[in-house]
Amino acid sequence: MTLVVVGASGYLGGEVCRRALAAGRPVVGTYHRAPGTVEGVRWERLDVRDAAAVRELVRGAAPAAVVNCAYRYDGWDATADGAAHVALAAAEAGARLVHLSSDALHGGRPEPYGDDEAPTPIFPYGAAKAAAETAVRLVHPAAAIVRTSLIIGDRRAKQVRLCLDVLAGTPGLALFSDEVRCPVSVHDVAAAVLELVAGDYAGTLNVAGPEAVSRVELGRLVARRYGLDPVRLRATTIAESGHVRPAEVRLDSARAAGLLRTPLRPIAEALATRPSI
Repeated sequence: MTLVVVGASGYLGGEVCRRALAAGRPVVGTYHRAPGTVEGVRWERLDVRDAAAVRELVRGAAPAAVVNCAYRYDGWDATADGAAHVALAAAEAGARLVHLSSDALHGGRPEPYGDDEAPTPIFPYGAAKAAAETAVRLVHPAAAIVRTSLIIGDRRAKQVRLCLDVLAGTPGLALFSDEVRCPVSVHDVAAAVLELVAGDYAGTLNVAGPEAVSRVELGRLVARRYGLDPVRLRATTIAESGHVRPAEVRLDSARAAGLLRTPLRPIAEALATRPSI
């Protein structure tokens, strides 16, 4: 019942490992730069851009399932090509695959996106995540593809750390007032992923929080969580920043709510508590 977690040294990957170990599963976790800190994982260095290396690692581990959390925001080869390599290796090994995708592959609109809606990317990272999904579907049709949003938790979470850095007055940093997402707890996503590992769901599934908030609103919630003054938040807009990125992306996670036992909690509750396993 070995589980291979690709990208296990990341925030979400580490939580998936921690929960899998607590459930009694042997875990092989891969990293690119440095091993993670979760004790009990068999750590293996892996460059997902190397198809032969991915195949060799998965074949050697002989896993029952593979979870792919690996990506690089600025790297098509790691995000898109790497996903294809992992999917092919899992398919050849006869392993269940759960692939982590992102709401970034949508172009943005006021109405929520359903689970099965086709990607409409408008910037390179979104295009890479869309290409990754296409590859996974082609080479491992039985895979579950989890589309999630901003992953939050403690200070180690990238999105929480960004808010804290803005609150600290770090030069050049600001939060978008017009970028809307559905933040979700790292604990909830990890628990949902392991439910999907144990099941047979195939295709895309939105796994995001029930509330849509702007990044500025997220910053205010983080400030409240850590007893900081939200007046310190510096806000901007996507247009003012000069970036091209989707503005309003709301994921409708009703299917996941009906399918999974794991509750997808409101953001304030997710920031305030850490559920027991």
